[in-house]
Amino acid sequence: MLDPRLFRTELDFVKQQLARRSFHFNTEFYVELEVKRKDIQIKTQELQNERNSRSKAIGQAKAKGEDVQSLLDQVQHLGDALKAAETVLTDIQSEMTMLMEGIPNILDESVPDGKNEEFNVEISRWGDVPAFDFAAKDHVDLGAHKGLDFELGAKIAGARFVVLNGALARLQRAIIQLMLDTHTSQHGYSETYVPYLVNADSLRGTGQLPKFEADLFKASDDPGLYLIPTAEVPVTNIVRDVIVDAKDLPLKFVCHSPCFRSEAGAYGRDVRGMIRQHQFEKVEIVQIVKPEDSAQAHEDLTAHAESILQKLNLPYRKMLLCAGDTGFSSAKTYDLEVWLPGQNAYREISSCSNFKDFQARRLQARWRNPETGKPELVHTLNGSGLAAGRTLIAVMENYQDKEGCIRIPDALLPYMGGLKIIG
Repeated sequence: MLDPRLFRTELDFVKQQLARRSFHFNTEFYVELEVKRKDIQIKTQELQNERNSRSKAIGQAKAKGEDVQSLLDQVQHLGDALKAAETVLTDIQSEMTMLMEGIPNILDESVPDGKNEEFNVEISRWGDVPAFDFAAKDHVDLGAHKGLDFELGAKIAGARFVVLNGALARLQRAIIQLMLDTHTSQHGYSETYVPYLVNADSLRGTGQLPKFEADLFKASDDPGLYLIPTAEVPVTNIVRDVIVDAKDLPLKFVCHSPCFRSEAGAYGRDVRGMIRQHQFEKVEIVQIVKPEDSAQAHEDLTAHAESILQKLNLPYRKMLLCAGDTGFSSAKTYDLEVWLPGQNAYREISSCSNFKDFQARRLQARWRNPETGKPELVHTLNGSGLAAGRTLIAVMENYQDKEGCIRIPDALLPYMGGLKIIG
C-alpha cells in the first residue's frame, strides 16, 4: 500500500507515476472522498468535544443540586449524533482502504517505460546455448518413458497436474536440496518451514488480496484459509505486526514449499508440459532490510538466484522488467530466463523483486531506528531461488543426448545416489 500522505501532498506525482503502469487513478473520486472524510472527521471531533463539555456540565450541576434532565437529554442527543457520524466515518474510511488496496506500487525510477514484456530490457547473458547435432526434444518427449506422467496427474486431479516417478522425482528433490544447501551455507539465509495454508490477512499483507483472489485456491470459508501461491506469503508475514531490532537486520529466509495457483486468465497458455501447473515446487528467498539497503539487497538476492543456474551450467539471461510488466506490489523486478532447447527460447525461471515499503505498510512490519528511537517501515524483497519444476525442465532439455538420455549435472551428482544418467 502506498503512503496516504503522498495522495494528500503529491497527488499529481502519484497520478503520473501510476500512468506509467497504464493504471488510471480517478483523482476526482479520491478528492471527493477525501473531502467527505475530512468533513465527517471534523464533525465527529466537534460532537465528541461538545458531548464531553456537556457531560462535565452535568457533573457540576449535580454538585450544585440543580436539575440536570435537560442536560442529560442534550448528551443523549449528542451521543446519537456522534454514533451516526462515527458510522459514516467508518464507512468512508473502509471505502478509502479498499481504494488504496487496489492501487499498485510506484515504480523505481530505474524501471524503463513500456506496456508489455516486449519492452523489457536485457541486462546480461550467462552461459553458452548448447549446439546439438540432433533435433532437441522438449521435456514432455524426454520424460515420456522416464517417469513424467501427465495422464496419471489428470486422472488423480485434472488438467495442469503431473506425477513424477523414479529418477525424475529424485532429480527434482536433488535440485531442491542443492538450492537449500547453497542459500543456507553460502548466502546466509536461514531455512524456515511454514504453513501451506494462510489466512486472508496474510494474503492482504503481501498484496495478493483483494485484487488477485481469482488466482488463488480457497481451501475453506470457516475459517477463511487459502492455499499459498508462493512461500513469499507466509515467510514475509513472519514480520507482520513486528518491530525488528536494528541489530537483527537484515533478516534472510529461504523456504521450500509447494505452490498452488488457479492460473485464472492463463487458459490456452503453456498447456503442454510442466511450464504452467496448478501445483509446483519452489525455493523462495526473502529479505527484510533497512530502507537504505534495499537497492543493494535486490542486486544481491538476484545474484543468489543466478548462482544456482551457474552451478547447474544452465544458460540464462537477466531481464529488467518494464513498467507495464512489473507486478502489482513490486517497485522493481528482475526476471531470470533460462534457455530451453525444446522451445528454442528463454523462459522465466525466477522473478526477483524489491517491494520497498509497499508490503511493509500493509503488514505493519517495522524496525526501530536507533538514531530516532522510533519505529519505521522496513523494505521487503523476494525471489525464486529457483522454481524447482522449471529447473527440472531446464536440466532435462539442456543435458539431453541424441538417444534421449539425460545426463546428471555435476553439481547434482552428490544427491543422486550414484546415478549419472537417466536413460
